[in-house]
Amino acid sequence: MLRLAVCSSETLLRSFSALNIARGASTAAVNNSFTNSKKQSLLPVSVPTLHNFRGTSFFNKLPAEQIWKGVISVSNAGKKRGRGKGSGRITPKDLNKGQVIGFGKANIVWPGLSAPIIRGRELVQQQQLPEDKEREAKLKKIRDEMVNFKRLKLSPLERGWSGSKMPGRSIGAPDPIEDDHFEGFDTKCLELKTVVNMKGNLGRKRRVSAMVVTGNGNGLAGFGFGKAVDIKTALRQAKNRSGQKLMYFELCNNHTVFHDFYCAFGASKMFVERKPEGYGLKCHRAIRSVCEVLGIKDLRAKCEGSTNVQHVVKAFFIGLLQQQSHQQIAEAKGLHVVEIRPENGNFPKIVASPTVCRTEAELESNEILDYTQFCMDGKIQLKRKKVPPFYTPFRSWEIYLKKREYLRNQDKVRLRLLSETGEVRSFLTEKHPECKMGPAPKEE
Repeated sequence: MLRLAVCSSETLLRSFSALNIARGASTAAVNNSFTNSKKQSLLPVSVPTLHNFRGTSFFNKLPAEQIWKGVISVSNAGKKRGRGKGSGRITPKDLNKGQVIGFGKANIVWPGLSAPIIRGRELVQQQQLPEDKEREAKLKKIRDEMVNFKRLKLSPLERGWSGSKMPGRSIGAPDPIEDDHFEGFDTKCLELKTVVNMKGNLGRKRRVSAMVVTGNGNGLAGFGFGKAVDIKTALRQAKNRSGQKLMYFELCNNHTVFHDFYCAFGASKMFVERKPEGYGLKCHRAIRSVCEVLGIKDLRAKCEGSTNVQHVVKAFFIGLLQQQSHQQIAEAKGLHVVEIRPENGNFPKIVASPTVCRTEAELESNEILDYTQFCMDGKIQLKRKKVPPFYTPFRSWEIYLKKREYLRNQDKVRLRLLSETGEVRSFLTEKHPECKMGPAPKEE
């Protein structure tokens, strides 16, 4: 900072003489120059002089919190070596918490500070009020609540994939857009990570990246990304973006997909299998969250290659978009779509029929007629080879099989009888009702 100073000629010459002495000039030469200049009658002049002045310092540039952090914190090299692990958990007490300007231990009315100067037509006078004995206890309670803060325990259903972290947790429906409200929607966090971008003048710029998926549980879902400085802003941004990119997927019997399919994105490959009701979700945890908000209850998905969350979710959405209903497949092939289930005794059931069905003579020799291969586009899932147990070649295993031969398939027969008749019975039960399995009825 530059400053201007006004001085007389005598003062100016003395400063020059002092400068010459500092530079090594003789004292006599300095005195001669001073007397010669004094003999001359000079008018007083104003000569500016330059002084270096620093108006700011390290201590008034930064707030006290950052200065103390620089004193007591651990360096990056120290963090890598495991120093100061518990320093971040200690919360300092804010002694200003609960303090109000104008109110202190002495309960005094100050006009213009703790009370108005004029109340109505009267001038407020300074006066002493009775002492508040509970004031210190209230301040101590407020400060202790700030330090002794306990996290709210989440129920097992509200927890994420690993403890209380955000991925896997529900964060509610997206924010309404004007008159459109997202009723019945639920949003689940799939990924929350810290990303760093190197800037030339700012260095490492840290931000939080979030990926969420939202849906109404009835075939309508979408995913979105958000990036911000803090976690709440990133999650809200991703949630609102996912609500603006909704896609509708038709579900088979409101519980599963229409057929098996293969999908891929990047280095992630996925084989999705259609399963009967009651099977559940056996898949990647991110796919499980997508299925829950989408309304899919029974599914099996096998991931191969990379398990990057973003690639896995994108591959699954691509597969859902590419799937076709049974009627669309029947129209495309010009053939009947037949369902054969082992629980139905492998009895064929026609699911969809085309408008015009082709005859056997119209079929080509190299045409794919297998439903699974047609849906999988010729891809085959890599399955591990089943190795028989080590004891199968032993003689003792053959003896065991002979002894258990009369009980073969007994458990399956019992299940079939319980499902069909409600009890375990034989062909003689109608003729002799008293012949039943289990303990004999007690006599009254």
